[in-house]
Amino acid sequence: MTDSHRPSGEYPMYPSYGNGEAAYPPPPAYEPAQQNAAEPGPHAWPAPEPASAPDPAQAPAPERRVKRPLALLAAVAIAAAAIGGGTATLIGELADGGSNNTGSGSVVSGTNVSQSSAGTVSGVAAAVSPAIVEISASSSAGDATGSGVVITSDGEIITNNHVISGASEIKVALSTGKTYTADVVGTDADKDLALIKLQDASGLKTASLGDSSAVKVGDQVVAIGSPEGLTGTVTSGIVSALDRDVTVAKDEDSSGQEQQQQQGGGNWPFEFGGQQFNGDTGTSKTTYKAIQTDASLNPGNSGGALINMNGEIIGINSAMYSPSSASASGGSAAGSVGLGFAIPVDTVKADLDTLRAGNGS
Repeated sequence: MTDSHRPSGEYPMYPSYGNGEAAYPPPPAYEPAQQNAAEPGPHAWPAPEPASAPDPAQAPAPERRVKRPLALLAAVAIAAAAIGGGTATLIGELADGGSNNTGSGSVVSGTNVSQSSAGTVSGVAAAVSPAIVEISASSSAGDATGSGVVITSDGEIITNNHVISGASEIKVALSTGKTYTADVVGTDADKDLALIKLQDASGLKTASLGDSSAVKVGDQVVAIGSPEGLTGTVTSGIVSALDRDVTVAKDEDSSGQEQQQQQGGGNWPFEFGGQQFNGDTGTSKTTYKAIQTDASLNPGNSGGALINMNGEIIGINSAMYSPSSASASGGSAAGSVGLGFAIPVDTVKADLDTLRAGNGS
């Protein structure tokens, strides 16, 4: 049968050989389009790959890569500035003891001594000398000269009882040369202490009271007073011993007080180690525990300050050996003279309320 006689719809799409096989292989069947355009069929032209979208988790956007480091650096700079400012403030507070000191240099906490000069005799002397005064006491028996320590800016002064005992008039000269009249506030003859107050005084330099319980034998000390009327004399030495029993005359009616007043030089008699020095202490006397020092003390140092190397008062100088009285006491004037005593400042502090109340014994 020829092709012209074949039924409609049965014509072959491709020529065939006589044996019924197609002369050309049939074209491959195309698979339907895939849902994922990135995966074409085996015979499809590969589609161009679209530009991949950036993964936020993999890399930050360009503007974030710029801003984040800048923000971090700014935060670090701010934190560093805050820490630096706080550190500077802390160092400043530690240097001046937390006070608002606006002077040229910071000071040892609680004192007038600068940090740079603490531990030196010159530094201690410069800081404390303005608070040490010369006291001139006049009585019917004569004139006596001693020293005192200013403890309040309005003129409270600690001194020895034997310096002002029986005085009808008391004059006080500051280190500046200015002179005041003083009144007796209270006395304690048992401890050889007295408190006087300047009239119409204000804005005075004051001394810092330390802690005598912390004093050790061998500690370096400075003594400031007015020996023989030489105001502001500075000497230095060490603590030679502690808790020495020193006996002194108790009142102005004793023979020793009379002698001291007549001499006018402050040769206050005292007893130590069973011996009398600088004259007879009389029948009315008292004994106290004292700090012994080899810092040079002379008549007129009584009532002055014994000071540690931080500029704190650790004692009130009260008794000293005077070579001029060696013959009177049966001793010898030969050898080095380094025998002085001071009332511990803890005794002074414990007695202040009694003195301020005008009481005493």
